[in-house]
Amino acid sequence: MVIQAKDISLIKEDNYLIRNLSWTVNPGEHWAVLGLNGSGKTTLLDIINGYQFPTRGEITVLGKPFGHYDLRELRKSIGWVSTALQERLYGKEPVIEVILSGKFASIGLYDPFTEADYDRAMTILTDLNMASFANRRYRTLSQGEKQRVIIGRALMAEPRILILDEPCGGLDIFSRESLLKTIESLGKRQEAPTLIYVTHHVEEILPVFTHTLLIRGGEAFARGKTREVMTRENLSDFFETPVHFETSNGRYLLRPEY
Repeated sequence: MVIQAKDISLIKEDNYLIRNLSWTVNPGEHWAVLGLNGSGKTTLLDIINGYQFPTRGEITVLGKPFGHYDLRELRKSIGWVSTALQERLYGKEPVIEVILSGKFASIGLYDPFTEADYDRAMTILTDLNMASFANRRYRTLSQGEKQRVIIGRALMAEPRILILDEPCGGLDIFSRESLLKTIESLGKRQEAPTLIYVTHHVEEILPVFTHTLLIRGGEAFARGKTREVMTRENLSDFFETPVHFETSNGRYLLRPEY
């Protein structure tokens, strides 16, 4: 299993942040994780990355059971893309150095790299349609371009899992669709890592996401194949309000029925 969580709970100060959540991600699957703000999405990511440990239950990631494996080693196989990481990067660095730093999981490039590393970094930029930006200063990029670079940085380490934590936050509609097109293309590659795409926007769930987890109040409300989870009935119950729901070109559109 890529991820196997069995009845995990995380309790802090008598409050359940995650409650009795079970979730299995198999090889070849790409998952969307959908939930409103405060639903437990980020806490679940922290657990997967080993930054927080469940109070109860068992979790295994990439075949490594928590409590029996060095989680620092495990994190080397997990890429995490988030807007928060953007803010930590030194804006004066050229894009190619930001990509190369992903090999060393460092903020800034301090370690020597090889010609093969450089070639790989340029291949990643080419795949992201960013090769012409290689020598541009990171701080001069648009928000959407920065997010592509952060994805490229994560790919430099050849992760087996790539977590995309609300990567479209703050983007205008055109930048968002451009980034989503990049993610869709990435997920279709034969050698793609397992994608875990976290969002609170239904319209960002792409056809490449074979499965979807709905999380509410720290609990798994529903999980399974996307086409079976993403129904009007499920989403009306999930959001606790009637919704108008339709699909278009494999994408989902939703609005409340007031």
